[in-house]
Amino acid sequence: MKETVKTKRRSFKHLVPPVDLAGRIERSTRMDRPIHVLAKAVRRRLGPGRLRDLLHGVPTGKPLHPPLVTVSLGCWVATAVLDLTHADPRAARAVLTTGIATALPAAAAGITDWSALHREQQRVGFVHAIANVTALGLYAGSLALRIAGDDRRGRLLSFAALGAAGLGGQLGGHLAYRQAAGANHAESVAHLVPLGWHDLCELKDLPDGRPVSRRLGYIDLFVLRVGEGVTVLADGCSHLAGPLHQGRLISEDGSACVVCPWHGSTFRLSDGTVAHGPATAPQPSFETRVRRDGVLQVRPAPD
Repeated sequence: MKETVKTKRRSFKHLVPPVDLAGRIERSTRMDRPIHVLAKAVRRRLGPGRLRDLLHGVPTGKPLHPPLVTVSLGCWVATAVLDLTHADPRAARAVLTTGIATALPAAAAGITDWSALHREQQRVGFVHAIANVTALGLYAGSLALRIAGDDRRGRLLSFAALGAAGLGGQLGGHLAYRQAAGANHAESVAHLVPLGWHDLCELKDLPDGRPVSRRLGYIDLFVLRVGEGVTVLADGCSHLAGPLHQGRLISEDGSACVVCPWHGSTFRLSDGTVAHGPATAPQPSFETRVRRDGVLQVRPAPD
């Protein structure tokens, strides 16, 4: 029995830990200069407006990049299956062409999202983009070879492209699941705040016309008093948790809004909905009332 335990311990000692490629990229500063230049150029080129909001996914309330990428990757995997089964070459060409065509808007949405991320996220996203651009170039070359009648070399190029796309997908998964790029950072407050009204602070303690942060249980709140009226939202921006109480107050199409100081996401004060991205998820909002003794009470607004 002792010998068995010793053998197991020796075997565990020789286990090689997985190579944390994404983690190394995330910590590397070598690409920071081109990343800064490219991200700034993308933001300047797009500017605030409908096109940028569309590419972020503001109109649908969900990021646009992931579903577009899913279509492209699905087409490219289907191409590999068709090639391995020696199916009709015309079918493989049609599916491959669809994947290439949908990759272009996916790339546009992706680089728009990438330009408004933190630097560590941008490092991983930069290599993710390089891998995907490499895959797209290889797939374009494969399609050209197939059209020219060289299906054998076209298939080989497609398999190489799938490898590059797989690396890009792995880094994209790290961005989404480890670094939470594109996730909603304004967590739903329904399970964090019990039902009913909750005392927050005295109304007289709030400055008039200037937003401040107040704590309610486990969450920070954006609180703005204007006269006797009070607006309360979750303070952490849904994009990347920026402090909304430090943001600017503006008017957008007649609606009072707050602009996140980190990446410029704009939310309507009336209900927390998104006026402009990069955020796509709304800010949780709260109903308010003032007791006779001047204490401000809040409760989560119904969805």
